[in-house]
Amino acid sequence: MSSLILAHTRYQALEQIRVPIGLLASTLFPAISMLAFVVPFAGADPLAATTATGSMMLIGAMSAALIGLAISVAQDREQPWNPYLRTLPAGPLPRFAGRILTTMGMMVASVIPVLVIAALFTEATITAPRLLLGVAAVLVSSIPFMMIGLFIGFAMPSKAAIAVSQLLFFPLAILGGLMLPIQLMPAFVDTVSQFVPTRGAGELVSWAAAGVQPEVLPLVTLAAWTLISATGAAWAYRRDEGRRFS
Repeated sequence: MSSLILAHTRYQALEQIRVPIGLLASTLFPAISMLAFVVPFAGADPLAATTATGSMMLIGAMSAALIGLAISVAQDREQPWNPYLRTLPAGPLPRFAGRILTTMGMMVASVIPVLVIAALFTEATITAPRLLLGVAAVLVSSIPFMMIGLFIGFAMPSKAAIAVSQLLFFPLAILGGLMLPIQLMPAFVDTVSQFVPTRGAGELVSWAAAGVQPEVLPLVTLAAWTLISATGAAWAYRRDEGRRFS
């Protein structure tokens, strides 16, 4: 089984390399946001620069997880190769695992430009253990966004998946305090943000990278969204399997 997972991971990675626009979008957007907003406004404050860097890392990972997975899964479903793969006796695990591993690789690649900019142009400070813990927190907190991306990809055609994933991405990023600190937004945004997964993801990454004490409710919300989105992704896959192959 491990050889099949590696084969699917290699196949998915080669697809991304041959058509790298998704990887470029995941890396350029947080890097540009870092240069435009973090460097001039928070770059001189070590704590603010460190937490903002974590937010930009999470934005890049979210883009790969939510938008990248939604579009790639929806487009794969429209290719003749996909029905053939589903007839093979190995089952869905190797394809799912390969896709998730490839997406995680894209996430890691998306954080590199952000870290380089933070090191060169801000006063952000972090130890090697904190950096590793921060990257791990980004990957873990991105799980619900991967599941949402899978749900959209299996439930919608590619054109709809492109629009819906992008429409979800920006409100989630804003409400979660990833674009601007929650303290600068109206009070009702702080209340709403407690119940979106991005707030909990941001709190987890800030704790891992900078030691900022997280609030409990956003973390509980993040865990709940992980379970709900995983259930939705599994339902969408079974629904697609039943409609197309039964």
